[in-house]
Amino acid sequence: MTDKVLVDRVARFINILNQARDLGLAVADADSGQLTLCLPYSEKIIGNPETRVIHGGAITTLMDTTSGSVMICALDEFELCPTLDLRVDYMRPAEPDKAVYARAEIRKMTRNIVFTRCEAYQEGGEVIATCVGTFMRIGREATPKAYRDMIMGTEQ
Repeated sequence: MTDKVLVDRVARFINILNQARDLGLAVADADSGQLTLCLPYSEKIIGNPETRVIHGGAITTLMDTTSGSVMICALDEFELCPTLDLRVDYMRPAEPDKAVYARAEIRKMTRNIVFTRCEAYQEGGEVIATCVGTFMRIGREATPKAYRDMIMGTEQ
């Protein structure tokens, strides 16, 4: 599967998530088992008006979405994988007026559970936050076919 196919699948998936769409999340890079999403800086995600620092909830949403979407880069068929657990450790505040990126990778995948690791950072690479996530695989059969076809790009 080419990186372009993965980018398109992830883009279709995050575009149907209201919170991802509202935040303007976009695919920066995708390959087998790894995904990077971008959170552009905007006035609506400022947590502290005096410092203009991004609200931690926006960064958590970026990391959860990236971690939950990386499965698209590893599975042949799309299936929903809801978050079971997400632990986020903040290292420092994000610099104002700069985009934040989150890079997630799959650490282990079983028949029922996917374990991920993710880092949020800005240009220059200094880590803002890290997270580990656990996601439940509900299976291809439990994912509605129309939804699966839309993500895979095979809708009729």
